[in-house]
Order: sequence, then structure tokens, then C-alpha cells
Amino acid sequence: MSTEQLANMRRNYTRDGLLEEHAPLNPFVLFQRWLADAIATEQPPVEPNAMMLATVDAAGQPHCRVMLLKGLDERGFVFYSNYSSAKAQQINDQPAAALTFFWPALERQVRIEGSIEQVTAEESDAYYNVRPLGSRLGAWASAQSQPLACREDLETALALLEERFSDEQPPPRPDHWGGYRVLPKRIEFWQGRTCRLHDRLNYQVEGDGLWKRERLAP
Repeated sequence: MSTEQLANMRRNYTRDGLLEEHAPLNPFVLFQRWLADAIATEQPPVEPNAMMLATVDAAGQPHCRVMLLKGLDERGFVFYSNYSSAKAQQINDQPAAALTFFWPALERQVRIEGSIEQVTAEESDAYYNVRPLGSRLGAWASAQSQPLACREDLETALALLEERFSDEQPPPRPDHWGGYRVLPKRIEFWQGRTCRLHDRLNYQVEGDGLWKRERLAP
């Protein structure tokens, strides 16, 4: 594809608007509303709980990947991963993160920035135990982010675990696997509008712990 072709790719956003009178003062209320809209509207292969997670390593190099939102309350946004992975090391070095949700059918985006911490062992156990057996075994089989000689080594490790565990004798959650919670300090809601004059409502935590809402220029 040529540069000219890329330059001429564009979409005019006309579906909706985002006005202050329709935006609660609590951003979690608005996020829950938008997430419900996305679940009802977005069609496969789009996953409405998919989000970009950005972290930064000790050298200041940013890293970004797609994760799935698996928990949400007014404390923050929860996802699960390997505690020995590259992203885990980045979180240990710099306990801050950014999330981005994009729902193309709704022409909406949400950006979240804040600190990050591990969830409790009890929360990790509760989620791990409702995962399909294959996903639970996968958490044991994969040394995430480490070099792997070949695909067959991973499949062999999984086969050995399948012999050892079953739904009748389920595997316990491995110590190296669990959840993280992003504790937001800033949440921005973006609604696409025509002529690129998008609506942007930004929520920022003040010193008293309350949220301040303001409109940003597109």
C-alpha cells in the first residue's frame, strides 16, 4: 500500500455526540454505560472488553499490547497475566500504566492512565477457577516472554499437564500467575464527530479524591 493510499484513508464520524448534560460526574458510571453499549453493539471479531495496555521499562522504552478487561469496580480496571512476564517486570520497574479501549461501531474511545498494583490472591483465585481448563493449564505450561526453542516444546508441556489434571482434579492457580488492577487518575472519553471536531471529556482525580470533569479541544 502506498503512502498516498494511506493518506486518503479516512472515515467521517457521524453516529453520536458527547455533551456534558449526558455525562455523569462519576466516570465509572459513564464507562459502565459505554461498555454495556459496546457489548450490545460490537460484533465479532471485535471483543468489547479488549484494551491496549501500555507500560514502560526501566530504560524508559514504552511497550504496548492488547489485553482483556476481566474485572471492573470503582477501584479500577483488572486484567490477568504471568507475574514473571516481560510486562510484569516493566510494572515492577515502573508501576504505572495506560489503557485504551476503542469501539469502532460506536465511534468511541476511552483512555485511562494511573498507577498499577497486583490484586489480592483471593481475587486471582476466584477468576482462575472460572477459566476453562485449557486456559488454566496454559498458565502453567507457558513461561511467558521467555525464549522457546519450538512450538512442540509448548505442546508437550501442555500434554503432560493434561495427563496430570482434569476438571475432576483441577490445577491450583500457579504462584506466578494473577491479576493487576489499574488505579485510574485520569479517564478520557472520546466520541468521534464530523470534520474531526471530536468530543473529548476528561476526568481527573483532584487532591480531595473527587473527579473533575472538563472538555478538551479535539
